[in-house]
Amino acid sequence: MLIQKIVQELQDIPEDKLAELYDLIHYFRLGLSQERTQPRTPGLLKGQLSDTFFEPLPEEELQQWE
Repeated sequence: MLIQKIVQELQDIPEDKLAELYDLIHYFRLGLSQERTQPRTPGLLKGQLSDTFFEPLPEEELQQWE
C-alpha cells in the first residue's frame, strides 16, 4: 500500500529535516485545496499591475520557495 511506503520513507528522514518536510507537505496540501476552490486560468494578466506587484515578498513566503 502506498501510505505504508510513505511512512517507511518518513522514518528514514533525519529529525533535523522533518520541519522542512512538514512545510513541504503542509503547503502542498493547502495548494490542493485552493485548486479545488479557485481554478486558475492561464494567460496574461489583464489591466495594469500596481506597484505592490514589484515589492519584495515577505520573508515567510520567500522561505517557501527554498
